[in-house]
Amino acid sequence: MAAAGFRLVYGGAHVGLMGAVADAVLAAGGQAIGIIPQHLVDREVAHRGLTELHIVADMHQRKRKMAEMADAFIALPGGYGTLDELCEVLGWTQLGLHRKPIVLLDIADYWQPLFAMLDRAVQEGFLKLENREFATRAASVAEVFTILQQT
Repeated sequence: MAAAGFRLVYGGAHVGLMGAVADAVLAAGGQAIGIIPQHLVDREVAHRGLTELHIVADMHQRKRKMAEMADAFIALPGGYGTLDELCEVLGWTQLGLHRKPIVLLDIADYWQPLFAMLDRAVQEGFLKLENREFATRAASVAEVFTILQQT
């Protein structure tokens, strides 16, 4: 990420997969910007070694600020928080609130069930095909950066 000239904007924790990504970006000389709500700072999960750490009041402000600061969205494999943030930025794209790329890093076909669900939503008439295409699949980290450099 750092070598490709991209900065990281993420949720600001030192734990989990994203904490490890932030550490790697920083170790490579890149910029890592965290946005974290006060309740998570209070739980001592804030990453204190970031380029910037923005503390906000709640999760809604966190998502809004991350969306404002990011030029693109990359979803790594994750759980409820990842799904929440991913669905929100996809919905915002559908509503015309942004036109930033959304790439899902599909390591070991992690996101295949979601892509199958989106395809079914198109088949059943719940989602327009052009809106389904907001979610782009990348099979590798290198492919993520290739996609982003082309947009």
